[in-house]
Amino acid sequence: MKKQMTSEEAIRRWDLHAEVFTEKYDEHGGIHREVLLNPAIFSLVEDIEGASILDAGCGEGYLSRIFSQRGANVTAVDYSKNMLEIAKRRTVSNLSIEYHHGNCEKLEFLKNSTFDMIVSNMVMMDLADYEAALNEMYRLLKDGGYFIFSILHPCFVTPKSGWVRDSQGRKQYWRLENYFNEGVYEQMLPVDAEDKVVFYHRTLTSYFKAFQKAGLILEELIEPKPTGEMLEKYPSFEEDLNFSNFIVFKLRK
Repeated sequence: MKKQMTSEEAIRRWDLHAEVFTEKYDEHGGIHREVLLNPAIFSLVEDIEGASILDAGCGEGYLSRIFSQRGANVTAVDYSKNMLEIAKRRTVSNLSIEYHHGNCEKLEFLKNSTFDMIVSNMVMMDLADYEAALNEMYRLLKDGGYFIFSILHPCFVTPKSGWVRDSQGRKQYWRLENYFNEGVYEQMLPVDAEDKVVFYHRTLTSYFKAFQKAGLILEELIEPKPTGEMLEKYPSFEEDLNFSNFIVFKLRK
């Protein structure tokens, strides 16, 4: 359902549902991240030992913890205070992670040209002003630094997209509608919640134009799919060979 919604309301909803979304997260950040997103993101990461990394929209902090365990110096920000509290609870004291409350659209408390790498995992589609966020990523990167971010695939996860089922409830095909209808829409989660979390749907064209406007150069793009190894472990992900739910970009300053 398309709505008019401020960033403050989107943040309120993530605060409201933070515990529900993260209660089943493990060290991999949950099954979809383990199977699809993490392999794609890590394949784009360069040498991070001793690197300065910003986890922009860290959520409960699983990526920050992984990068810190691999020797990086990590700064993590999130606009949900409840998510940050969960992240801090799950982070042992010997890890080099600094947590901050902040909206990726405006991170004025962080200095220019600070980070070798910035990662933003499933965050950009949660931001009302994604162009401002991209400008901030450019400002915060060192010259030659790079920005990796993942989002719902805008070509396949569109307003009103979803499985069409037969009378017995069996999946028949994935329906796509309203690709060009940009705006803010409620997701289907949490299923039993009245105030569901939202996403801001934009076309690929809009994203590419925003990259150019911010001065970021696209180097790589991955549409994640499950590997044979992951399919042996999680056979239900075979349906993810039909289309990609996610897309991952690597941009260079």
